[in-house]
Amino acid sequence: MIALPGTSPMELIRGLYNLKPRHHGCVATIGAFDGVHLGHQALLAQLRARGCELGLPTTVISFEPTPREYFLGAQAPARLNRFREKFVGLAQANVDRFLCVRFDQRFRGMSAQAFAHDVLVDGLGARWVVVGHDFHFARGREGEIGMLRNLGAEFGFGVDTVAPVLVNGERASSTLIRAALAEGDLDRAGEFLGAPYHITGRVVRGQRLGRTLGFPTVNLRPRRRVLPLMGIFAVRVTGAGLREAPAVASLGTRPTVDGTEPLLEAYIFDYAGDLYGKHLRIDFIARLRDELKFPSLDELVIQMREDEAQAKRILKHS
Repeated sequence: MIALPGTSPMELIRGLYNLKPRHHGCVATIGAFDGVHLGHQALLAQLRARGCELGLPTTVISFEPTPREYFLGAQAPARLNRFREKFVGLAQANVDRFLCVRFDQRFRGMSAQAFAHDVLVDGLGARWVVVGHDFHFARGREGEIGMLRNLGAEFGFGVDTVAPVLVNGERASSTLIRAALAEGDLDRAGEFLGAPYHITGRVVRGQRLGRTLGFPTVNLRPRRRVLPLMGIFAVRVTGAGLREAPAVASLGTRPTVDGTEPLLEAYIFDYAGDLYGKHLRIDFIARLRDELKFPSLDELVIQMREDEAQAKRILKHS
């Protein structure tokens, strides 16, 4: 069992080969769960309800890399959550077990019947499977709800489908959250997520340029192939004794200093502590502007002061 701060204990099982006889017998669901948004949360609530009814533990099955990442590589959609962030989201939803399976050539060619038999029945002994209303699975997405119900009748497991969650008439989905983040519409993204979009990570040492310029920052590597958002933001920082501390942050490649590696830099207002090596969560509250390349560091500092003032005004009322 693994319990991160603010979560319930949840068992992480890495790969089918680590399944034990004690894992046999559960209520299961399958999906990417990228963002663990309101639609996912409704599905996980149904998973818990069915598990309580049957007196069985709940298991989430997910893949690393995601099938889209496997097939599309660098062209895959931006990932909302890193593995750790997904883990925390599932643990906060009181899931009992998280089965993380490596998506590879074997799974690429696996038929729907083989998936149901090898993973759901032989691997987990699933008594019930809970999925979204538009669920597809297995080779070429050949498996759909009707086929899953037929396989359940054959192998002895029940199937629940969960209706989509609508927010202002739109279905909560990872795709719409990515679109909202790309457009800088953090309010809309937060409505689908049920909370502000966030990135977590451990503070790393940077070039200490911000300290030289009068804006000491904490630096986090976003560790994503594709960033779901870029720019300058009003944010709040939590972790290492901080709780929603107001800050202004830059997420991008720092073109003024010819940076190439994506970096998340946050300047926490009125804070002078040492956070190196600490794990932080950065909540994105409002987008201020695009990341720009300035002709000089002096002009960059002038803009940073304006960003700081704007972020303070926004955060004072949010």
